[in-house]
Amino acid sequence: MQPLIPAVEILIAELGFAGFESFVETDEGVTAYIQKKEWQDNILDKIQILSSNEFEISNTFEEIKQVNWNEEWEKNFNPIVVDNMCTVRAPFHKVPTTQYDIIIEPKMSFGTGHHETTHMMIQHILNNEFTNKSVLDMGCGTGVLAILTEMKGAKAVDAIDIDNWCYINSKENVEFNRCKHISVFEGDASLLENKKYDVVIANINRNILLKDLGKYSSCLNKNGILFLSGFYENDIPVIVEECEKLKLKLEDKFERNNWTALKFIN
Repeated sequence: MQPLIPAVEILIAELGFAGFESFVETDEGVTAYIQKKEWQDNILDKIQILSSNEFEISNTFEEIKQVNWNEEWEKNFNPIVVDNMCTVRAPFHKVPTTQYDIIIEPKMSFGTGHHETTHMMIQHILNNEFTNKSVLDMGCGTGVLAILTEMKGAKAVDAIDIDNWCYINSKENVEFNRCKHISVFEGDASLLENKKYDVVIANINRNILLKDLGKYSSCLNKNGILFLSGFYENDIPVIVEECEKLKLKLEDKFERNNWTALKFIN
């Protein structure tokens, strides 16, 4: 798509409501991604800004193949270091001197720490106490966040992802990092019935977060902590509004390249 710059935020917001899950802003406009099963030929009819007289916006679409992330990883991946405390790397990289060393092979999963949201969630985990905590990593991707919470002392961690690749990859990465207290499940928020946690981590797109916030809140123990990311800074008001309805109070936030990660307490 090729919108004028003033229209970008509006366009992304409307596409998000229509079901698109991720966006990459470029010099030409915005590349938006949606799962094939959610795509409909008339889905763009719901995007009002496309028919606005204020902006001239053209668009094209194509179906893309799944990427073999193993090959891309080995060709392009460099280790990342977060706050000089945590390194996320591939098995073939040099062993770092940071306090936390996480080894990840992503396959087709999201969550290496290179994306702003994962990077900020790692920062939140580094800044908070996890000793003897029970933790939920919802939308776990590679399992990197769950792994870091165990490294920080979490006693019991559930990692859940609806995507089969993520489920398999998380199990492999948990084993690779010799974690003993992480259980990985394939599914969605329906798995949370009768579950309780001291900490809930959810790095998922905004629409899923808004739909499932009530379930995350009901899972929190007294004085529990909820970390949320996967959305832009301009989404903060609607996220905060919904959390306040659930008696969750915003306590801290990180912002990075227009993305944000929020910390709430109950």
